[in-house]
Amino acid sequence: MRIRILGPLHAETAGAPVVPSAAKTRQIMALLALHPGHPVPVATLKEELWGAVPPNSAHSTLQTYVLRLRRALAAALGGPYGAPETGPDSGAARARALLATGHDGYLLRVAESDVDAFAFQRAAQAGHSAFADGDSARAARLLREALALWKGPALVDVRAGAALRIHAARLEEARLLATERRLDAELRLGLHGELLAELVELTRLHPANERLYAQAMVAFYRAGRQSEALQLYRGLRRRLVEELGLEPAPQLQRLHQAMLSVDPRLDAPAHGGRPTPTFDLYAA
Repeated sequence: MRIRILGPLHAETAGAPVVPSAAKTRQIMALLALHPGHPVPVATLKEELWGAVPPNSAHSTLQTYVLRLRRALAAALGGPYGAPETGPDSGAARARALLATGHDGYLLRVAESDVDAFAFQRAAQAGHSAFADGDSARAARLLREALALWKGPALVDVRAGAALRIHAARLEEARLLATERRLDAELRLGLHGELLAELVELTRLHPANERLYAQAMVAFYRAGRQSEALQLYRGLRRRLVEELGLEPAPQLQRLHQAMLSVDPRLDAPAHGGRPTPTFDLYAA
């Protein structure tokens, strides 16, 4: 079974789609997919579906939702749920094995490799490790592959309760971190010209993210557009002061001063994509 949650919810098994339409059934599938091979307690599922005070009928209603999900799985796996059993390979039996009842909970018997969120996390971690080792080309490639798994905001079409909101927020934070690290790697590789449009859009979407502003400033500066780099800094500083009463971070202030003094160390990317203390001080 393959499940995608990095964007619209999608699942398929044996080549057939299994995407429930009912909102609460979709919540159950998403939450189980985020714990592949591990039971999710009934109490956790109830809180996800109904909040801290579930109705008295919550337990039986949850069982009904699980039954509906098993029926959808059975149809995809080879026959309607409730049809006469023909052995362990019938659709109904395979559905019960896939969506199993555990001790006070339910579990989806899939591997982490079958869920795109975990594939993203593995690829992103490999990219972060490559960056730490100074291999910018490999880091950029791995992080681009990880980010390509995203088809939209996490769980974008799933109505989320408390648990799913936390998972979605963590995934989005990991996505942003992977994006920032990929940009660091590609700036090390001298790809500042190719990154300008993306960085402009990212600073628009994240107007208080100083790391993205530092990256955008470096890209503009190295593209020969010093005035636009300085304008970015002034705009960010104005917002921080007016809205939060804060000055930009010391690293960003040092980058600004280096640009004002036309520090020659900012002119070239890191040699061969390898980190240099000067570059990482200002941009990474």
